[in-house]
Amino acid sequence: GVQLKAFPRLTFHLSLKGDQEMEYKIVEKPAFTVIGKSMEVTTRDGENLRRIPEFWNECNADGTSDELIEIGKGKDWLGICMSMDMEKELLSYWIGVEGTPETDPQGYETAVVPAASWAVFTSAGPMPHAIQKVWQRIFQEWFPGTGYEHTGGPEFELYPPGDTGAEDYVCEVWIPVQKK
Repeated sequence: GVQLKAFPRLTFHLSLKGDQEMEYKIVEKPAFTVIGKSMEVTTRDGENLRRIPEFWNECNADGTSDELIEIGKGKDWLGICMSMDMEKELLSYWIGVEGTPETDPQGYETAVVPAASWAVFTSAGPMPHAIQKVWQRIFQEWFPGTGYEHTGGPEFELYPPGDTGAEDYVCEVWIPVQKK
């Protein structure tokens, strides 16, 4: 009946970051027109990480994605963080395609993404986890370890046609950058 105490064994957990290379390229791209559908989402408590994949599922299920790819003449889909308000923890997220000023938006929203120098990163693996991991590495490892800084403009994901759930699915993350 004596009260006893047990102390768990002390262990150490070592976590390395930056042990994997990050391939990227810098691309100059002129301003372009986007045609799509948008929503506003908070970044508070990682809500954007849950809500954006749901938005994609909704657009895939209701035919929006198919209509947009037809409007964009078979080009890739874009997932765009069009405007970010860090103070309010809000962003405007678009699912769209690249068009021209002459493209008929057929009732969808349009916006212009300004010309920029873009750091382009490749993501390989099933969505959304593979691309979310790339985003995390860009901001936690790449930016602090390079001479680049974010220009504050829109950033986007480029999704080619294919099985987004496949282990070998490849897409890209485009971030506007400038040398420090």
